[in-house]
This record gives sequence, C-alpha cells and structure tokens, in this order.
Amino acid sequence: MISAWLSTLSADNHAEIAMGSDPRRRVPRTDAVLADPRLVEATRTLGRALVKAVVADAQQRARDGEIDPGQVADHAVATLPRSAATLRPVINATGVVVHTNLGRAPLSQAAIDAVTTASGATDVEFDLETGRRARRGRGALAALAAAVPAAQGVHVVNNNAAALLLTAMTLAPGKEMIVSRGELIEIGDGFRLPELMTSTGARIREVGTTNRTHLRDYADAIGPDTGFVLKVHPSNYHVSGFTKTVPVRDLATLDAPLVVDIGSGLLSPHPLLPDEPDATTVLRHGADVVTASGDKLLGGPQAGLLFGTAELIDRLRRHPAARALRVDKMTLAALEATLAGPPTPVAQALSADVDTLRARAAALAAQLPGAEVVDCVAAVGGGGAPDVELPSAAISLPERCAAALRTGARAVVGRIEDGRCLLDLRTVAPEDDAALLEAVRACTS
Repeated sequence: MISAWLSTLSADNHAEIAMGSDPRRRVPRTDAVLADPRLVEATRTLGRALVKAVVADAQQRARDGEIDPGQVADHAVATLPRSAATLRPVINATGVVVHTNLGRAPLSQAAIDAVTTASGATDVEFDLETGRRARRGRGALAALAAAVPAAQGVHVVNNNAAALLLTAMTLAPGKEMIVSRGELIEIGDGFRLPELMTSTGARIREVGTTNRTHLRDYADAIGPDTGFVLKVHPSNYHVSGFTKTVPVRDLATLDAPLVVDIGSGLLSPHPLLPDEPDATTVLRHGADVVTASGDKLLGGPQAGLLFGTAELIDRLRRHPAARALRVDKMTLAALEATLAGPPTPVAQALSADVDTLRARAAALAAQLPGAEVVDCVAAVGGGGAPDVELPSAAISLPERCAAALRTGARAVVGRIEDGRCLLDLRTVAPEDDAALLEAVRACTS
C-alpha cells in the first residue's frame, strides 16, 4: 500500500507542475529579471557577471520557498553589493588610531580626490609641455623632499619592508649588517626582520645583548665585510629596567654607513609623541639612510619612504630591484596630497580634544536608550608609541551589540572592555557621527 501511495503522490506532483500550480514555475527567467531598470543600472556599475550571480541566488531562494517568486527582482536589488570589490567600509570605533587590521591610516579627502584623479590617464611619467618622458612621480618626490629638508635625496617604494629590502640588496650584497640583538624585531603575522634581511643574501651580525648594547659592540664588529650598521626602532614593544641603547648621533661616528628604520613615518618631532623617532631629527644626527612607513603616523597610503644622502639614495633608486618595488600612480597621487594637503585623519585623531569627544559622546548617547558615556583610553596603534595613552570618551553599550554592529548595513567595529561594547570617538570622524548613530539604532531596536 505504501508503494501505491507514493506512486499516487508522485503522479499528483507531476500533475501540479503540468497545471502550473507549482510555485517554481512562477520564478521569472533570468533575462526578465535583468531587464529591471534597477538591475540594468547596477550592471553598468558592477558588471553583468556579478549582478547575474545575485539574480541567480534570488531565483534559487524562490525555488526553495524562502521568498515569493514575485520578489526575485526586489530581493536581488536589496542584496547587491556596494561595489564590485568585496572590501566593506568600516567605522573605526576601536580607539586604535592606526589600526592595522582596518587598513591603517584612513586617507584625507584630498588624498581620496587625488586617487580618483590618478585612476584615469595622467602625466605620472610624462611632461605635457615638452611631450617627452619625465621622472615618474616627480610631484610626490618633490613634496616628500620639501617635508624633510634635511634629506639630500628621497625615494618611494611600496612599503617599509621593501625599503629595508632594497637597502640590504644595494648596500650589503654578500656582506654583513650589524644590528643590536635587542632590535631583531618581529611584527604582525610572524614577520621577522632578520628573515627579511637575510633573504637578500646579506648576513646579520648580532652585537650586544637583548637588554644592553654599547658603542664598542658595534665598533668591534666593523670590518671588511661590513655593509652597514642598522638601527631599528622597536616600535611595538618597550624594554625597561637595566637597559642601554646607542643613540643615532653616536652610531654616526662609526666607520660604516648608518641605516635607521624609524618605522612609524613621523617626519618631524610631534609634541604628543616625544619618544617616537622622526626622519628629520635622525638625519640631522647623522644617519645616512632613513626608512619609514607612509601609512602610519604620516597618515597616507601604504608606502616605504627612503631619505638620505644624495649618493646612497641614487644608488638605491638605480638598483634593478627598485623597478619591482616601485609604487603605482594612485599611491604617488595619494602620497603627494597627504604631504601637501590639510591635516590627515590620523593627525586630527591624535590631536582631538577630550572635552570635545565627551560632548560628542553625550550628544549621541542622549539619543540611544541604555547607552552611557564613559571615559577611556585610546592608543596610537600601527606599532607606534606603545606606551602612549590617549585620553578619550566612548559610548558604552551591552556587549551583545558588538557582533550586530560589525555585521550591520554600515559596519562599526568597537572594542570589548569589562563586559561592555565601547565605541571610542577618538577614532570616529565627526562627520561619521550620524552614520554611527544610525548603525547603533539599527542593532538595538
């Protein structure tokens, strides 16, 4: 009897499909959905393949009974991505000014506009007056030289690791780099400086001990195989107690080229960061080459910045590997605008007035039931100034809000502290307050 019943049920299903009562028969065809004006416009900006994939997903949901077949076009429109890239904009409410996992420095509007301009055909390597080839990125290089007059020469590569790599390949092929044991650093994701430098074929000559290195340690190590002396700023940690390091001005007296990696990208002294080295001071104290990052305290795009003597920078620029490490036109445009333009978001966040932050937090919390205003401490981030605490103000919400905010229509990333979700306003631009308010309302309503 069971077999007969199943046969009858199967026959009934086939009859329903034949009569058109099966809802799957009402799922619109792909070409019909793509003809929707909203999806026609989306195809122009996102591309046909991406839009078609979204439509196919909506059709499958209709077949599975999750949505009505008549809602396929609406569902597809509602689930279209903002852009053809998978990256999503995020409001950084972590209190970490230069947050590595969130892309480090947010660009200024001037830099964003410059990137837009550079995205088309530009005169990046062309002289419009003469109609001849010109030096690549001359505007960015001129702005960099103007920002650090103490440098006789400047050069740009794609990040600070690349700057160190190029330096080792140029100045110490098959030779030794003398560095203190206390400066053989490891940074994020297991990246280790010694492994980077020795990958060039150069050798690391360790001197001193983990906590104390003297000038005589360097002097005793210098010999015919010395390529250069390397001093690295331990930006993401601090060694205290019975310690000693050798200042740049003393290392400059040694009979070997001196390369200093300042890491953070600070070009001149900063009043809030007195212990953070800057390119101008280090050069004036006798460094021959200085390397730094463009997307940390400088507040610009990812780039490796090289400053130094005219002779050494020219050697670096002419090395065959320099071509492989060069930056693209959009990075050059953003770097120039960062240097020549208004204060960057990083600079603004570092110098934000704490009373103003409290006032903004109070204004937002007043519109959010259950929200509180709390004093807190923000951080520089990006491996810079690990001991510096920046007084700040935050909106305090229940801990469960953290996940909902991260996955909302406008992603907001805060931090969990003492069982609460804190949205630190030092790292939220004032113009993003309205979007932050809307995001919190959406996850708490």
